[in-house]
Amino acid sequence: MTQIELIGADQFNQWNLRSIFKMRRLFNKPELMAPAGDWTMLRTAVKAGANAIYFGVDKLNMRAKAKNFSVDELSEISRFCRTKKVKTYLTLNTIVFEDELAEAEQIIKAAKRAKIDRIICSDLAVAELCNKNKIPFCISTQSSISNSLSASVYKRLGAVRIVIARECSLEEIKKIRANTDLEIEAFVHGAMCIAVSGRCFMSHHLFGQSANRGECIQPCRREYEVYDLPAGRQGTAAKKSLLIGDDYVLSPKDLCTIEFIDQLIEAGIDSFKIEGRKRAPEYVAVAVSVYRKAIDLYFKKKLTAEKKKEFLKELETVYNRGFSAGFYFGKPSSEDYAGVEGSKATTRKVYVGKVLNYFKKPKAAHVLLESGKIELKDKILIIGETTGLVEISPQKLFVNEKSVKSTSKGEEVTFITPELVRRNDKVYIVEQLN
Repeated sequence: MTQIELIGADQFNQWNLRSIFKMRRLFNKPELMAPAGDWTMLRTAVKAGANAIYFGVDKLNMRAKAKNFSVDELSEISRFCRTKKVKTYLTLNTIVFEDELAEAEQIIKAAKRAKIDRIICSDLAVAELCNKNKIPFCISTQSSISNSLSASVYKRLGAVRIVIARECSLEEIKKIRANTDLEIEAFVHGAMCIAVSGRCFMSHHLFGQSANRGECIQPCRREYEVYDLPAGRQGTAAKKSLLIGDDYVLSPKDLCTIEFIDQLIEAGIDSFKIEGRKRAPEYVAVAVSVYRKAIDLYFKKKLTAEKKKEFLKELETVYNRGFSAGFYFGKPSSEDYAGVEGSKATTRKVYVGKVLNYFKKPKAAHVLLESGKIELKDKILIIGETTGLVEISPQKLFVNEKSVKSTSKGEEVTFITPELVRRNDKVYIVEQLN
């Protein structure tokens, strides 16, 4: 039922859009959707508070270079997430060629059997196959839906949700929200592409690996040199060249909406999506937990400006290219491009060893240090496929049953770990960067 139907058609003209959005928030706590490129990320996302996860199998998804899952794992994913009351969305969002139609349908049938909640797609052939096999589908951001008329077309085709085009401003999203009863999903955090909602050919042109098939190797993120060729000449000879690395003009900053997350909630967006299926588990842990806390605090009327600043600093600790508001308040400016090729994170994780054993009664991990050292109160991450991510700061360290202040390479150290970890889980310390 639309908001117009809820308040009555006669009353609708007496309400301005802002009043409707304020009223809507009483009914709609947005879903928080997290990326999962493998089992470690999936379990980390669920533990951090995601309401839904999106993931791909090893075919026909826009993150072909992520580890991904196999079709045979769909049932296990579905079972695990259902026990945690987390929705599962399978991405089949690349373009699909004629000889891949049968394979696409086989994946959809497997998803149906596994009780996957929804398919995310952009190719209408996949949408039609979802209709045929009676599984709900969402239309991907690759389809660049930027108005309510487009939304109504996809609704007639059977879609239950649209992923709004990244080019849309917050005001445009509000207008679309007022004119469709389809669910609206929007990105709130993570990488942005110079091609915005997709269809980039740079990777394909330079390296033969198509972004539209999930194979992008991100040449846009690199440093480039521009040559000024002599008049009337072609080739590599040049009079002058200009290194344009200071701006990385093809590499946008990451999207971050934490400072205006309340405005997105009040816009009536149904699902907040975090980008990052190729990023590390600690990125997923921090991003999901921060947005989880922010959403929950908003509905408790406790989301303050000070809290937003704290959350922003927390997001800065994990992989990012600097932060931008994207298109939410207008077109990005020259200030919205990354100034570095890699990350601007304020911390980094450093591998130090692996778990040898976990003692359940004292809740203690026994760890072999294979590199570096661990000191008292270091921030430690323990990461594993079944464990997900566990973060601790040990108050006591024991080597050969003796209390110590630090340990070094080759030693075996034991410390209290309230959460269960497992043999061969990897152990990292978190270092502060300048």
